[in-house]
Amino acid sequence: MSGPEQNPEIIHDWNHHDPRVATIPPGFSLFDETLRDGIQSPSVHDPDIEDKIRIVELLDAIGVEYLDVSLPGSGPRAVEDTERIIRAISDRKLRIRPACAARTHLNDIRPIAEISQRTGTAIEVMTFIGSSPIRVFAEDWDAERMLKLSAEAIDFCVQNSLPACYVTEDTTRAHPDMLASLFKNAMDHGAYRLCLCDTVGHATPDGVRALLGFTSDLVKQHGFQGRIKLDWHGHNDRGLAVINALVALKSGADRVHGTVLGVGERVGNAALDQILVNLYLLGVLPGARDLSKLVELARVVSRACQVPIPYNYPVLGSDAFRTATGVHAAAIIKAERKGDAFLADRIYSSVPAGLFGRQQEIEVGPMSGESNVHYWLRRRSIQVEPQVAKKILAYAKTQVRLLTSDEIMALVSAG
Repeated sequence: MSGPEQNPEIIHDWNHHDPRVATIPPGFSLFDETLRDGIQSPSVHDPDIEDKIRIVELLDAIGVEYLDVSLPGSGPRAVEDTERIIRAISDRKLRIRPACAARTHLNDIRPIAEISQRTGTAIEVMTFIGSSPIRVFAEDWDAERMLKLSAEAIDFCVQNSLPACYVTEDTTRAHPDMLASLFKNAMDHGAYRLCLCDTVGHATPDGVRALLGFTSDLVKQHGFQGRIKLDWHGHNDRGLAVINALVALKSGADRVHGTVLGVGERVGNAALDQILVNLYLLGVLPGARDLSKLVELARVVSRACQVPIPYNYPVLGSDAFRTATGVHAAAIIKAERKGDAFLADRIYSSVPAGLFGRQQEIEVGPMSGESNVHYWLRRRSIQVEPQVAKKILAYAKTQVRLLTSDEIMALVSAG
């Protein structure tokens, strides 16, 4: 029998079964928000500058094209860190391109222009304003004032050679008439991107499709097709952020945003790492990317931001490629005995552990079979008599958890 790589029928992929289902078109890009929106979480620590620079290096290594460095208008530390990060990007010849967030207020945008001038780097400005009726009501805003603030902000960006991305907060709860007015105003004044925000994680996939369809039609209607790009920025309040990002790419978004480990306000943003994994598995991830660096990136963010990685977190959690169930372990062992690493890495996993520098792990516990014990011992080059393996399994069956390495080794030593 040929190996799985040569035999596509060894895994029938229903994800690609129906040709009528829209695919993700090429040419999209990814935008990281970890160091700006991510650290706005009340439980996340703002990393020190060396950790921030390392995070940027690792984002660059996995091929993320854009990075929101910070909101310089928030204070002196943000200004200092922003400048140091942007200089590091230039000095280390990284490909990732910097952006900074700002309200539609010149006091927020001016520090970005000054950093751009001092570093000789074009910094994209993500200039944002609330757009939903509930926000407008709470702020006592009116449409005329909103249009004026937006126009002034974008004009200032254009005058200072700063690419302007116009960000409407809470877009997914905004009225079409308000969005049509704000978007046309932004395009007329020189914004090159419109960013649609699911600020409170309200959208479903149907809502994503509808909003992007509406905005795409509006861009065409006003003659800006080909000149204006669309961004999607989603939060995870309903647990839909990752799937919404993928749907956004299918529905016309040119760029989607996310944070490493999904850190961010309330329950967080779309997890950029999960978006990357899914794009890879869908076969649409462009460019040369070293996804083995994803594990290191997650660990640096976890440590620097003091955010523990849940044990059951996809790909990056401690249990992602770990089993103690006898049936699962037996299948992996049989696959390995065929001498086929591809098969062993996928027999009970839709995500290949090897891609991320990890491996399938088999433990010993109350749901295990004797094959688990033999596998565990063989991986550690430990040879025992058959009765010792039986003794280990018998002990495991009396427990309510997995055996620790120390427990197994004590039983091996006791013979």
